[in-house]
Amino acid sequence: MSQKDLPHTAKLMTIWLLIGLVIFLGIKAWEHEREASRFRLAGDMVVLTRAPDGHFHWPGRVGDVEVDFLVDTGATSTALPQALAERAGLKPLGPIQTHTAGGTASGFAARADVTLQGGVRADRLPVAVLPDLASPLLGMDVLGRLHFSQKPGELRIEPKKE
Repeated sequence: MSQKDLPHTAKLMTIWLLIGLVIFLGIKAWEHEREASRFRLAGDMVVLTRAPDGHFHWPGRVGDVEVDFLVDTGATSTALPQALAERAGLKPLGPIQTHTAGGTASGFAARADVTLQGGVRADRLPVAVLPDLASPLLGMDVLGRLHFSQKPGELRIEPKKE
């Protein structure tokens, strides 16, 4: 390769890198839009759209850590993966054993400040922290405080009318 070929090769590499960057950014923007469209507010009502994995996800926070909760109407209580609990600075209150769809699991109890998009909050919520849990589960300890109904592909959640 001569000195003369190098600038031409560098130009081609730069063009291909720019094309790759544009494609990458386009895919990331599309993923972000798809994620954002799964959650919307309609007045006081939160509307969750079923995700491609077949579940409903509700964005929120545990302390200062952003979380994408899996809405689990079959779970009695909210459960968090241990790595998330550690990032959120949760302190173990004692060992627990809990029964999950996959069998019995050991972990520890903790308390967490949970905030969900749409203004739902649960301070010092007792949670189960499980080392092998794949994603955070939002259980009936929070969902039971709300009124929810389901339509095909949509879960509508609103505060209970007192």
